[in-house]
Amino acid sequence: MSETPAETALPPVPLTVEGASVLHQMMRFRRAAWRALPAEERSGILEEAAAALGAMERPADGRQSALYSLLGHKGDLMLVHLRRSFEELNRTELEIARLRLSDFLEPAASYLSVIELGLYESTAKIYGALAARGVEPHSEEWNREIESVLARQRQAMAPRLWPEIPAAKYLCFYPMDRRRGESANWYREPMASRQRLMHEHGMIGRRYAGEVRQIITGSIGFDDWEWGVDLFAEDPLVFKKLIYEMRFDEVSAVYALFGAFYVGLRAPAAELPALLG
Repeated sequence: MSETPAETALPPVPLTVEGASVLHQMMRFRRAAWRALPAEERSGILEEAAAALGAMERPADGRQSALYSLLGHKGDLMLVHLRRSFEELNRTELEIARLRLSDFLEPAASYLSVIELGLYESTAKIYGALAARGVEPHSEEWNREIESVLARQRQAMAPRLWPEIPAAKYLCFYPMDRRRGESANWYREPMASRQRLMHEHGMIGRRYAGEVRQIITGSIGFDDWEWGVDLFAEDPLVFKKLIYEMRFDEVSAVYALFGAFYVGLRAPAAELPALLG
């Protein structure tokens, strides 16, 4: 689909609003070294870790952590941290590293991102309105109007930008990109085309709203992929059904690239001694 001169003159980047900073930590448990410890020492280490993680898993003003027991060879544990900033994520990471339990945890992978909501519809409306008024893109007036729109959206979407981690039994996390190849390049598609495709993509997810909750994070410039997706559900089969159905829509079939998938079971901090002991 070719762009019109008016479309070409407008910025190609959709507006976004951002919220919580997010860090996923995937770890392997050094079981042989752990078994070599006396039972009393293991108990003390687990008590310390359970207390620290228990405090972190209680939601507090956009700050929360959750522990998951991973399935498969990619790791044994995964910690998901939501914080107000990267500085807070760094302090949390250091706090975990200071626990005696960390001596028995080897990093397997990690993922850094921020909760992101794309505003394709609002972008099209405000860009069109400003263009109709003859406002120059990126001028002082343009930037002022854009910031006004973003401020309203941040307020309206605050619960989604600063959520609590769903208490569902299962979590599926995976990173993904939009294809930038020679035959299919998402970033060369006109804004109107991308808006339509994302709307069709989102309609599939809405059909699963009662079965799965999702948190979408942006990671361009932060990690090796462009977005991260967290899906939360009581029944893990819904992950397969949802993702499989989405593979057939145009966004996924033509433009999507997927990284490694991680599936885990929620492990409350109070159950850490039973999980590792």
